Amino acid sequence: MITRADVDAAAIRIGGRVRRTPVLEVADSGATMFKLEQLQHTGTFKARGALNRILAASESGELTGAGVVTASGGNAGIAVAHAAAQLGVPAEIYVPVISSPAKVRRLHELGAVVVQVGNEFAEAYEAARKRVADSGATFCHPYDQPDMAAGAGTLALELWEQTGGFDTVLVAVGGGGLLAGVAAALEGQARTVGVEPTGARALHDALAAGRPVDVPVSGVAADALGARRVGDIAFEVARRTGVRSLLVEDADLIAARRHLWDHYRIVVEHSAAAAMAALTSGAYQPAGGERVAVVLCGANTDPSDLV
Repeated sequence: MITRADVDAAAIRIGGRVRRTPVLEVADSGATMFKLEQLQHTGTFKARGALNRILAASESGELTGAGVVTASGGNAGIAVAHAAAQLGVPAEIYVPVISSPAKVRRLHELGAVVVQVGNEFAEAYEAARKRVADSGATFCHPYDQPDMAAGAGTLALELWEQTGGFDTVLVAVGGGGLLAGVAAALEGQARTVGVEPTGARALHDALAAGRPVDVPVSGVAADALGARRVGDIAFEVARRTGVRSLLVEDADLIAARRHLWDHYRIVVEHSAAAAMAALTSGAYQPAGGERVAVVLCGANTDPSDLV
């Protein structure tokens, strides 16, 4: 469980180490503003959580000479590799074989040891956990760790300060670290709405079941939103703060990604287009005068199909 206090502490800890990403004011398809977090170090919001996790582990004495290990569809691994390189810590990243070649290439460029195993995130996760048990390395969970989620939530603090406030924020959901951080940061101030592909609906099904449950994973965003089960932190924060989950089809993700390029020359990956897809598909329909923020959370993609 995390609260606003955890997010505030994370903001202090990582201050000066992350980019203060810009906000674009818009009036299109129901959106009022875009938080351009795809411009963050490593191309996603995950740099915030990774830096917060490793710095907090160093402060507490949890960090060992064996370095850090994580499992990822790609983006969390890139973030951990970046944070580890910045802090002089060895990093070993486990990713499924379906991870985008662009993401795997970036991991190598950052100096991480990369291990590709399994066809889904869950298989890479199990291999990473075994490596931690065998090596004594510090585990950086890609989403279900308080420091990871609180670090991600710092973007919501920035967004609120930059805009003077809003009514609703739309956030893509995979394992739920970003959602948990944002919802905790904005609790009592604004609504947080999660958006998931129909082929990776871990939060949606957890809320319906009253507990996290395993779900099948497929679709164009599976490399980034491919968690088989939503994190416990995300589930508890979502239930506490009244988050709801909206579902969009793969075709909606593709169309929203194209819309962002055609209208704004903004390049994002399919997973990051999920929040925008809630608006362009009509899954979320703002009320009159409602101020709606859309978090564009990642851009680690091959843009060749956009031009």
